[in-house]
Amino acid sequence: MPRRRIGFWYRFAAVICKPPLVVLIKRDWRGMEHIPAEGGFITAVNHNSHADPFAYAHYQYNTGRVPRFLAKSGLFRKGFIGAAMRGTGQIPVYRETTDALSAFRAAIDAVERGECVAFYPEGTLTRDPGLWPMVGKTGAARVALTTRCPVIPVAQWGVNELLPPYAKKPHLRPRKTHHVLAGPPVDLTRFYDREMTPELLKEATEVIMAAITRQLEEIRGEKAPAMPYDPRQERIEQRRRTQAQHGRDRSGQEEGQGT
Repeated sequence: MPRRRIGFWYRFAAVICKPPLVVLIKRDWRGMEHIPAEGGFITAVNHNSHADPFAYAHYQYNTGRVPRFLAKSGLFRKGFIGAAMRGTGQIPVYRETTDALSAFRAAIDAVERGECVAFYPEGTLTRDPGLWPMVGKTGAARVALTTRCPVIPVAQWGVNELLPPYAKKPHLRPRKTHHVLAGPPVDLTRFYDREMTPELLKEATEVIMAAITRQLEEIRGEKAPAMPYDPRQERIEQRRRTQAQHGRDRSGQEEGQGT
């Protein structure tokens, strides 16, 4: 919706969260001109720290278009947290449904109402050794192709230095800089008017992830790996290595018993 629709709960959250963010993190924020002034859209953002949703929300709050993050539907039923989630307009994801489109129905509805829905397409903190974006999940592409809304690729870097992935304690000194770079909308028009197959969604997701990665390359001043890290493939390879090791161990035991 237009920029004026922020609401009490989001302003209340900003009053609580912004002061420590301002104290702890310097800002290098670019690309705000690519955030649409009105109408529904998606931002697709990389994820490399448990603290970066707060820092990224601060960035986008300052554009006047507050992000509505996706979260497990169960969180919306838990006391004060649930009230805050509902009050700030966060988006429940109904993962218990067997219908993939229904799982994102609330996100589709929010976009169609003119809201911004912020996606972390990786679905979790990156596990890439260099903290580059991983292979993405298809939810953002599904919502984008259903609504035909703009998809704004956003890269961020620096909060991971304050709170590294899976770290329990922040590194407060020296003061870190939160770099954010939003890019122009990703062109997904070639995927319109086509059957939304898993293959098509995968291809559209790859286009979105490539755009995010290019933004992060600009921030970091270096090239990303040629192939994005795929945690599913890594699990498969790990199982193969484990099975091969067990096979070698069993063979060694049998040879030892035969001597």
